[in-house]
Amino acid sequence: MASITSNRLRKLLLDAAAGSPSLNLTSDTIKVMLVMNTYTPNKDDNFVSAITNATSKELSGTGYVAGFGGSGRKTLASKTITQDDTNDVAFFDAADLTWATIDAGTVGFAAIIKEVSADSDSPILAVVDISPDVVTNGGDYTITWAADGLFKLA
Repeated sequence: MASITSNRLRKLLLDAAAGSPSLNLTSDTIKVMLVMNTYTPNKDDNFVSAITNATSKELSGTGYVAGFGGSGRKTLASKTITQDDTNDVAFFDAADLTWATIDAGTVGFAAIIKEVSADSDSPILAVVDISPDVVTNGGDYTITWAADGLFKLA
């Protein structure tokens, strides 16, 4: 499974371009939630509730408190947007993230989200494939983002 950007992200970006911004990738609180390998990413999943209502697909356990406002969801820091004319893309990047002493299931994906007031109105921006899947076992788990960021638009 490849990583995806959501249709909701596309709409929010176009809304911003039309003068109705409800998303600012560099100044808004953007978070990462860890999702089980049994989840099937879908570009049509607009809000976090599509993940959390899908038979509890968010990780949960030692070192990861699931749910809206849960300590398992990490806030991205050092966010940047870069234009790459050589490769004809723009990409969104941030600092790598670490979950300490996590034992909460098998990580298959990292969902990039903007938490608003509940999972039902918090948009999914992208879903990054963690390949190979990572079985958490009580050790630290670090996501090192690709050199060209969390997601890119071509």
